[in-house]
Amino acid sequence: MGEQSYKCMNAQLIFDYFPQLTEEQKEQFVLLASLYQDWNQKINVVSRKDIDELYLRHVLHSLGIAKVQQFKPGSMVLDVGTGGGFPGIPLAILFPETHFTLVDSIGKKIKVVEEVVQGLQLENVTPVNKRVEELNQQFDFIVSRAVAAMPTFVHWIKGRVKKESIHEIRNGILYLKGGDLSEELREYRTAQIFELTDYFEDDFFETKKVVYLPLKCKK
Repeated sequence: MGEQSYKCMNAQLIFDYFPQLTEEQKEQFVLLASLYQDWNQKINVVSRKDIDELYLRHVLHSLGIAKVQQFKPGSMVLDVGTGGGFPGIPLAILFPETHFTLVDSIGKKIKVVEEVVQGLQLENVTPVNKRVEELNQQFDFIVSRAVAAMPTFVHWIKGRVKKESIHEIRNGILYLKGGDLSEELREYRTAQIFELTDYFEDDFFETKKVVYLPLKCKK
């Protein structure tokens, strides 16, 4: 099997769960693997074990957020601690009319994000090399993959959520987490937990969740 066929076969995992993708989106998801493999050899942002299962462990996992919430055109999403671009880049491919700001305090990670965004020709992504506390904008939703316990994360993003919502649900946090979250979410009675096993079949998602926490804007 040729290298390109192998990548397509992996990307098929995404196509199966998201059958409404355009041809351009499919091409972008296929291209994703070679871009990350290339850049990961220069700047290691994804573990060598995970790079072989990029579509499962990073791309599809990131898109779990899309199974919980569809972002509307014109909305703004902030990805905090994006690392190599997850969950922001897969979500940006899926929602081309939503703008994504991907922030990370580590410059070499944002360098990879910038190069992948350029390689995919994504016009709806702004990579930012800052701490989230240094941002001045506000967003409809804030997404992330387990960069901190929820109380710490809520403190970091204070004042970053828009007051007016254009979605059916209130603006807030959509957080990819795993394991037992009862203690971490004890003080957040409005938090909702969505099990990713309800959407994806692979054993990898057995303990994986999306946590939705609606927030009121505090200026």
